Amino acid sequence: MPTRSAAQRRQLEREAFDAYLAECPSRKLLDRISDKWVTLVICALADGPRRFSELARHLAGVSQKMLTQTLRTLERDGLVTRTVTASVPVRVDYALSELGESLLTPIHHMKEWAEAHMAEVARAQQGYDEQSATA
Repeated sequence: MPTRSAAQRRQLEREAFDAYLAECPSRKLLDRISDKWVTLVICALADGPRRFSELARHLAGVSQKMLTQTLRTLERDGLVTRTVTASVPVRVDYALSELGESLLTPIHHMKEWAEAHMAEVARAQQGYDEQSATA
């Protein structure tokens, strides 16, 4: 087996995760982090830890089941930490992990882009729908 330099090993590792390849595990991760609830939960945790009930109030329209599933998935992926404090009732806080914080900037930019360009997208959708209706 030939000896490789550190740069060659890093290049091989980068090539091992190519989201354009159907079997690449990074595709699942891209699918997960592009989910609207994942995006909103990560943005909601940007200012620090929150309890489940705080997140549920902050994220209008999320069901308890969906928020639970989203938080479990994010915890499993190492993006969110869950801290249980023994008290009556038990206190559970969710916070971004270091890995989750590294995702905050690109997700925050996507959220801001969506908010800033929604009117343009709505106009494009309306134009497309009108054009499709007459065709």
